[in-house]
Order: sequence, then C-alpha cells, then structure tokens
Amino acid sequence: MFRVLWNGKSAMLANQEKLDSISNNLANVGTTGYKRVDVSFKDLIKESLDRQGYPVSDKNSYTGTGVRTSSWVRDNTQGQLQQTNKASDMALDGEGYFRVTKSDGSVAYSRDGSFKIDSLGNLVDSKGNRLDVEYAAGYNKDNVSLDERMRDDNFRIDSKGTITLKDSNVIVGQVPIYTATGSDAFTSVGDNLYVPKDGAQVFKSNNVDVLQGYLENSNVDVGKEFSDMIITQRAFQLGSKAITTADEMWGMINNLKSR
Repeated sequence: MFRVLWNGKSAMLANQEKLDSISNNLANVGTTGYKRVDVSFKDLIKESLDRQGYPVSDKNSYTGTGVRTSSWVRDNTQGQLQQTNKASDMALDGEGYFRVTKSDGSVAYSRDGSFKIDSLGNLVDSKGNRLDVEYAAGYNKDNVSLDERMRDDNFRIDSKGTITLKDSNVIVGQVPIYTATGSDAFTSVGDNLYVPKDGAQVFKSNNVDVLQGYLENSNVDVGKEFSDMIITQRAFQLGSKAITTADEMWGMINNLKSR
C-alpha cells in the first residue's frame, strides 16, 4: 500500500517538472534564439520480486518503486531564420554562440542576435550586454570620429563575422563565434544567456555562418508542446488517482479491522 502511495507521489512530482518545462517553452515561443527544453525520466530503484518469494516469469521479475526526472535536456536544433533587413541583427546558421560581456564584467553566451548600436558604437543586446568583437589591428573605436564609428546603416557583416565600414571599406574587426565540446556543455542563467559548465572546453568555431539582417526564431513547436501537455496532464492525473485509490483501500481495510 505504501508503495502505491510512493509511486503515485513520484509520478506527480516528475510530471509536474515536465509541465514546468512545457510552460517555459510556450512562454518563450517568441524569444529570439530560444532553445526548447525537455525533461528525461528515470526509474527509481527496481526491486526483484524473486527475493520476495513471488512466482514470476523472466520478463516480469522486477517491480518499480517510482520515477524521477533525471535531467533537463536542451534541444539545440536550428530555429527558423527570419529576415529583418536590420544591419545590426545577426543569426547563426549552425552550432555556435555569440559571446557578450555583461555590465559586471562577466561573460556569457547567447544565440540571440538581436543587437543595436549604442552611442559609443558598440553592438549591444536588449539588456545592454556588449557583443564581443575582435577589433582589427590599428582600429580603435575609442579614438575615431563619430562619423567613422559604426552606425545602423554604415557597415556590413559577412558570413565569417567580418565587420566592414561601407563608406571607407575599412575592416573594423570580426565577431567571433564560440562552441564547446559536448551537446550539453552550457547551462542557462536566464535572460536567454548561457555559461559553460565546469570542465567544459569553449573554443572558437569556424563551422557556422553569420547571417546579417536575419534573426533565428525559437525552435519551439507549439503543436507538439500542447500535445505533450495533454499527455503529461493525463499522467499526472493517473498518479493522483493512484494515491486516491490507495487511500480509499486503506480506509476499507481499517473499517474491516474495526469490526
């Protein structure tokens, strides 16, 4: 009886986490560069029925003791590319991340290429985080006139991230793109930003194209998320029903004992 209660409780907790991930995905359908997350499940300790003296076949020699979530898994498949024709917008076609420097000096990584030019000629995201640019030798953005600084309409970026001023044909520098070993080397820190996990090796990637004037949409499939939500809600209800049924049976047993 206690096992039924425990199994029902573990099922409800695990499916609640699954519902949380689905809600998070749906909330970020319109977030540029967002990658959907999923939850993987794992059985809790299985117990051999042979040890308990039950007559069982080889295919049914174990009984489960519940389920738990083993990890949150990020789906890194490419999102649909949307043309914006805005010079400061960039999308990555392939695996890789932009690197940005936050106001506190720490660095983070992002797939969100929705940038703008600030008053100092820096490319910054919606939170004011500065896109890391490797400036060309001899080009110092702090010692040039305002007319020579990057503006929303006076530069172009090629597929390798090279930034060139249109008027003077001067190469400003290059936007480096980074990746890391392993499909799950980065962990989310909110605001569509990621940091590498302990031990992850981050390095520059040459196997990705930078597309100026495009943005990458989220890779969330709304239809699939709602389908998963219905299935998960049913599984959650089954866990709840198991607890309710076990409680009713417990009450019947107690009533029989009291007679």
